[in-house]
Amino acid sequence: MTEIKQNNSEKNGSFEIYSDGEKAGEMTYTWAGDDKFIIDHTEVNEAFSGKGLAKQLVYAGAEYARKNGKKVIPLCSYAKSVFDKNEDIRDVLS
Repeated sequence: MTEIKQNNSEKNGSFEIYSDGEKAGEMTYTWAGDDKFIIDHTEVNEAFSGKGLAKQLVYAGAEYARKNGKKVIPLCSYAKSVFDKNEDIRDVLS
């Protein structure tokens, strides 16, 4: 079972993913004004690689942006590749 938790402050934040209660990875972002955030890093611990967890983090960020009227700038190369490959989340791109 996986769970995603969001941490958010005025300047930055993160989405952390847990697998069976253990932190498996995170995606960090920095706010660019009030209506956009920059995804700057996505990482999953090696023990959890290959399970699609990093993609779940990017989707969680896209869903958060959609629900809150925000836009996303994916500077992280992994996040950018997920946006490039998945048309269903491109509506939140800045």
